Amino acid sequence: MNNSTALAPDLTISKIITGLWQIADMERDGTTLDPLETSLAMEPYVKAGLTTFDMADHYGSSEIITGTFKNTNTLGDKVQLFTKWVPAAGKISRDDVRKAVNKALERMQQSSIDLMQFHAWHYPDPSWLDGLFYLNELKAEGLIKHLGVTNFDAAHLRVACASGIPLVSNQVCHSLIDQRASGKMAQVCKEYGVKVLAFGTLAGGFLTEKWLGKPEPKIDSLETWSEMKYKRFIDAAGGWEPYQNLLKVIKKVADKHQASMANIASRYILEGEHVAAVIVGARLGKSEHIADNAKLLSIDLSTQDINDIKTAQQALSPIPGDCGDEYRKPPFLTASGDLSHHIDAIPKSFEPVTTEEDRTQVFSGTEWEEYAGYCRAVRDGKRIHVSGTTATHGSMMIGGNDVAAQTHFVIDKIEGAIESLGGKLSDVVRTRIFVNNIDDWEPAARAHGDRFNGINPANTLVEARLVGEGYRVEIEAEAVVK
Repeated sequence: MNNSTALAPDLTISKIITGLWQIADMERDGTTLDPLETSLAMEPYVKAGLTTFDMADHYGSSEIITGTFKNTNTLGDKVQLFTKWVPAAGKISRDDVRKAVNKALERMQQSSIDLMQFHAWHYPDPSWLDGLFYLNELKAEGLIKHLGVTNFDAAHLRVACASGIPLVSNQVCHSLIDQRASGKMAQVCKEYGVKVLAFGTLAGGFLTEKWLGKPEPKIDSLETWSEMKYKRFIDAAGGWEPYQNLLKVIKKVADKHQASMANIASRYILEGEHVAAVIVGARLGKSEHIADNAKLLSIDLSTQDINDIKTAQQALSPIPGDCGDEYRKPPFLTASGDLSHHIDAIPKSFEPVTTEEDRTQVFSGTEWEEYAGYCRAVRDGKRIHVSGTTATHGSMMIGGNDVAAQTHFVIDKIEGAIESLGGKLSDVVRTRIFVNNIDDWEPAARAHGDRFNGINPANTLVEARLVGEGYRVEIEAEAVVK
């Protein structure tokens, strides 16, 4: 297997990306690593062909270290530096975005960012789209070369791409235990030409020899945040017994290829056509597995190897939800089991306005609400009535010509309105879907099914001429707050 791949026509990366999230752990006692000295530990990776490094605004001084290498080392022109911006939940302004990008550029000592990856906490607040639109403006200015996202689910990757955001990648958890990225995510990636950058392929070390045949540990006895996190994934996948059976199969395949279990676990993920690279964590200067990591690219898994692994996977339960849901909805598959180490609170998507003692309204800010004299939603007692909602954000139509993308954004707005009035999407008891062309009924209905699965409100879908050019679907909803 070639050790590099084209993520974009002008961006070739290594198929094994070195992730530097452990820099934050190495600095957690309050010390800051010397950037020049630590950057020297990058040189063996680059010489081995592992030229791509992944950072984030919250990975300690990783951006400073990698930027120092690129600027001072003779191999600096061979590396690709990826970073992430993870803003707090809530509104995002142009100024917020520019400050974040300029901060990353300053820390990395670069004039442009090879790949800026964006994380969104709460889709019902359309501010996440503002963040991407503003990042795309800075891309047009040349401050960013390429845009990606991280921990996006399939629906919202679709919304972003269909709305004209030129995304090249989505960085998500993907392993032999967690196969969410092989489903709807793979379909959207194929449709829009996006590639997955897979992290967690070793499940915090649980897919290595370290845990083969070992008794199940208590979560509070585990040594690292990563182990605590991925033990929750194992629990969600059916527990210790089917997980140990999977390890036995991985070990058998590894022995056949005279490779490590880590090699096989990551190599299998690279089999996916939608996967551009796997991200393997590194403790620069502390723990090097360069030769072993590089070896996985020379492994050629047979059809029998793949089928044996797939058979073992069938005994596992699917990880619930879609990619990134572990950061957005229960069960929170994080180290702490909640979001306490990530965010304090989720602000309301829209500001409620009380008009009478038992009557509250929210407005989403579309021009139609003002001149037609209506609100996005009104709560009267325990009932919430949501107006017919199209894929409109400010003066923009979201989702382009993609019916499913429009439908998902509409349901986001409905959810944001209901939450802002004290309810939840699960409180919805009635929806009505209007499609401009009856031929669009199926993608609209399937998107509705994705979002209301298990809620199952009463529903009607009809063909109706919609107001506004390009709008393919409109939905209204009623909820009763429990």
